[in-house]
Amino acid sequence: MKNPLSINYSEEENLALVDKVLEGDSKSLDKLVDIHQAFIYNVAWKMTHSNEDALDLTQEVLIKVVTKLSTFKRKSAFRTWLYRIVFNEFLQTRRKAKEEAFPSFEVHDAQLNAVPDPELTPEEELELKDYTQEVKFRCTSAMLICLDREQRLIYLLGDSFGIDHNLGAEIFDISPQNFRVKLSRARKELHNYMEYRCGLINKANPCRCVKKAKSALKMGVLNENNLILKPSYTKQIGDFVAKNQEVMTEVLDKKYIEVFRGHPSKSEFDAETVVSKIINDQTIKNLFNI
Repeated sequence: MKNPLSINYSEEENLALVDKVLEGDSKSLDKLVDIHQAFIYNVAWKMTHSNEDALDLTQEVLIKVVTKLSTFKRKSAFRTWLYRIVFNEFLQTRRKAKEEAFPSFEVHDAQLNAVPDPELTPEEELELKDYTQEVKFRCTSAMLICLDREQRLIYLLGDSFGIDHNLGAEIFDISPQNFRVKLSRARKELHNYMEYRCGLINKANPCRCVKKAKSALKMGVLNENNLILKPSYTKQIGDFVAKNQEVMTEVLDKKYIEVFRGHPSKSEFDAETVVSKIINDQTIKNLFNI
C-alpha cells in the first residue's frame, strides 16, 4: 500500500498526472487513482469496520475528486486539496451499520460483558490463536467506532498512520496546535477506556481475547467462513509509517499506538473494481471525453 501522506509523496508526479487527466488521458487517470486508492480504502476500512462500506466510500470519494479536478487551482498541494475532499466526505456520509452497533464505549462494554469468559487449557489457547487475533481486531476496531467521526479520523491519521501534525492541520484546515488538541482529546477518551477495560493494555483487566474467542465460536458468532482477517492482507498499518518520523514525545505510553498500528492493512481489496467503476462512470467519461 502506498501512503500518499508520507514523506515519499511526489507533488510533481501527481500534478503531471492531473494535467494529463484533464487532457483526457485515461491511463493517467488510472495511475492517479492507483496512487491514492489503497490508502483511502484502508482509512475508510478503519473508519467503518466494514469492507463493503469502505469500498463504497472509496468509489464515491474518488469519483467526486476526479469530477472536481478542473476546480483544482494549485493554491495548495494537490494531496491537501484531495484529502480535504476525501475526509470531508468521510465525515458527512450517512451513518453506517457499525456506528449504530457501537454508539458509545458504554454500549461496547455492555456487549463485551455479555460474552462469557470460560477457562481454557494451554492446548485450547494454542488452537484458538487465529480466532484470538480475529477477536482482538474486531474488539479494538469497535473501540475506534465508539469515538465520534472527527475524533476517529484524527486518531487514525495522527496515531495509527502517523502523519505529520502540520500536514494533518493543513488537510483539516485548522492550526497545528488545534490538530494536536483534537488528537489529544481523542487519545484521552480511547486510552482511558482501554486502560479500564482492555487486557491488551492492562493485564489486571478481566477481558482476554482468547476467552472471548472460545465463547464466540460456541455462540456461532465466529466461524471459518466469516473471518475478517483472511490472507487478503500481508502488512500492518505500522509498516507504512515513515521510518524517520519523529518520536511523538507527548505520548508517554506507546502500547496504545502499537495496538492500532498492529491492525492489518489490505492491498487486495478489489482495487480493479474501484478503478473500473470510476473510469466507466458516465459523468467521468463525458467530463474528460474518455
